[in-house]
Amino acid sequence: MKTPAAILTRAGQPMVIDELDLPDPGPTHVVVKQYATGVSHSQLHERANPQTTLPLVLGHESTGVVTAVGRDVSHVQEGDNVMVTWVQRNAGPGTPLPTPANITYKGQPAFLGRPTFTGTFTWSRDTVADQQMVVPLPKGVATDVTSIVGCAVMTGAGAALNAAQVRPGSSVAIIGAGGVGLSIVQTCANLAAYPIIVVDLTDEKLAFSKQFGATHVVNASTEDAVSRVRELSGSGGVDFAFDAIGVALTTEQILLMARDRQAGERDGGVAVLVGVPHGKPPQPDVSMIFRGKVFRGAPGGCSTPDRDFPLLVRWYQEGKMPLDKLVTRRYQLEQINDACDALSRGEIAGRAIVEF
Repeated sequence: MKTPAAILTRAGQPMVIDELDLPDPGPTHVVVKQYATGVSHSQLHERANPQTTLPLVLGHESTGVVTAVGRDVSHVQEGDNVMVTWVQRNAGPGTPLPTPANITYKGQPAFLGRPTFTGTFTWSRDTVADQQMVVPLPKGVATDVTSIVGCAVMTGAGAALNAAQVRPGSSVAIIGAGGVGLSIVQTCANLAAYPIIVVDLTDEKLAFSKQFGATHVVNASTEDAVSRVRELSGSGGVDFAFDAIGVALTTEQILLMARDRQAGERDGGVAVLVGVPHGKPPQPDVSMIFRGKVFRGAPGGCSTPDRDFPLLVRWYQEGKMPLDKLVTRRYQLEQINDACDALSRGEIAGRAIVEF
């Protein structure tokens, strides 16, 4: 079948809107006609990478309706609403890697964006995904704002829930008030953390973060973020510091923001890298490790979407994960380059989505 898609044909240049050719579903494939998909910073990095293999189709979070399934697919059927993601829904020891669909553009193989091994692509009206990348979405749940559960919300919420395991009363700092960072903020609020300190470069984004549970804010363009976080924590540093940006400076800062180990403790504060690392590699002060601090990554956040996605959807239904506020801009597929440009200029609070 043919489907309109945003296709990168030259690195660093605008994508073209043209038709992809999708194959019939293989035994483990699910064909999804999409309702909406998210636009994230990681895709901006992929779009600008001169080493990108072309032509390339990006996107890795969406909602849609199942239009066809392969013979071995059992957990969804035609007519079901689903969420598409890039993290395997039930991965475990010995679980085979997903089987990507062989999509083509003008008769030539088309390639898929990060992470390539999952075979996920969502910047197209229709997509073909391995069943491991598709999670059911209950009927009656909004299908527009939930399109960002499969990456932004999963990544942020999972970093707090699973990687850090934030507990009531934990002190936290979050650098970056975009879609991922705000998902961390809201999850920490749901988990009764305090204080919840958000660091960003604009007063507008910092004010916006208070709608998701931030108790304190720090404008890093006007004050020393590390010193201010240490002061606000009340104990010389926070229990958990999250970097939702992924550049060298912010990655180094979260280790400085995490508190030292206290007497009788095995570990001190935890610095959690959530944003996709890009640009100059960080050079954290390794002497921080000797103070008992823990430095770890949280790629994707949710290791088990079958377990975590229903929780995130329930939080949305209960008003505890306000996706309606988090989605602040909406575009059509033909406007995908405008969406990417606005995101790169820092003009989008929260998350932008493309609707089909």
